[in-house]
Amino acid sequence: MQTVEYYQEAFGTFLKTFVKRREPETLYDPVNYILNLGGKRLRPVLTLMTAELFNCDYTQALNAALSIEVFHNFSLVHDDIMDDAPLRRGKETVHEKWDINTGILSGDAMLILAYQLFENYDANTFQALAKLFSKTALEVCEGQQYDIDFETRDVVGIDEYLKMIEYKTAVLVGAAMQMGAIVSKASTDDQIAIYEFGKNLGIAFQLQDDYLDAFGNPETFGKQVGGDIIENKKTYLYIKALEFSNAHEALELQHLFSLNPTDTTDKVTTAKQIFASSGSADAIKKEVAHYTEKAFLVLDSLTSVDDHKKAALKQFGASLMNREV
Repeated sequence: MQTVEYYQEAFGTFLKTFVKRREPETLYDPVNYILNLGGKRLRPVLTLMTAELFNCDYTQALNAALSIEVFHNFSLVHDDIMDDAPLRRGKETVHEKWDINTGILSGDAMLILAYQLFENYDANTFQALAKLFSKTALEVCEGQQYDIDFETRDVVGIDEYLKMIEYKTAVLVGAAMQMGAIVSKASTDDQIAIYEFGKNLGIAFQLQDDYLDAFGNPETFGKQVGGDIIENKKTYLYIKALEFSNAHEALELQHLFSLNPTDTTDKVTTAKQIFASSGSADAIKKEVAHYTEKAFLVLDSLTSVDDHKKAALKQFGASLMNREV
C-alpha cells in the first residue's frame, strides 16, 4: 500500500479530469467550485486504500472513490442551505456565493453525476455499487432529518444522537470502504467487516468534528467555530453537559440554547465554558478514542489482510482521531 498522501494526490489528479467546463455554466460552475474547495478527501482515500487492502490496483477504484466524493459534496451543499451556513472549508458556501435555487439545483445535478460514475464498471459491480449507494444515500437523508428534528426537541438521548451521526456521517465512510472492497471482488464477509471498520471510524470522526466545532481553531478548522452552538444543535457536548451539570448550569445551558441573538459571541463563549467545566469536553474525547479502538478491533479480525496493510489503515485512523482540522 502507498501513503495517504500518495492516494490524495492520485485522487486529486483524477478529480481534475472530472472538474471541467460544462454547459450551462450556471449549473456546473457551482459543482466545480465546491469540488475544488479541497477538504480532507477522507472518503475517496479510504476507497482507494481498501481496494489495495484486498489486492486490487487502486486505479480500478477511482470512479467509485469519485462517486463518493461527489455525493458527499452534494450533501454538503444542501446541508449548508438548511443550516444557513456562511462558510465551507474557509470559503463562501455555494448558496452564499450564488443563491439558494442554484445551490439546490446544482446539488441535484451532483447526485446524478455520482450515480453516473458507476457506469464505468461491469454489470455485476455496477449493481453491487448502486445497491449499496442507494441504501447509504437514503440513510444519510434519514440522519439529516433526525438532526433537524433534534433542534426542536427539548430532550435528546445519547443513543439517539449516536444513531443520528451514524446515519448522517458514518454510513458514508463505511460505504466508501465497502465500495473499494466491491471493486476488488473481496468476499462478502470481508466487505461486511471493512464496512463496520469504516462506520466506527466515521462515528469517531464525527465526534471529533463536534469537538472541533466548539473548540477548534477557526483558521484551520475551515468552518464557523461555534456553529453548532449558534444553531442550538443538541450535540454530544450539549447532551453530556446537561447530564453532568448541576441544576443551575443545566438551566443556564437550556436557556442559552433557546436563544437566537444577533451577536453570538457571548453565547458561544458561555456554552464552551459549560462544556469544559462540566466534563463534557473530556467525555467526547474518550468517546472518540472508544470508537476508534472499536474500529481497530474489527480490522484486526480480518485474517485475509496482511498486518502491514492493517497498520497503514490504523495509522490513518489514529491521525483522524488526533486531527485539529
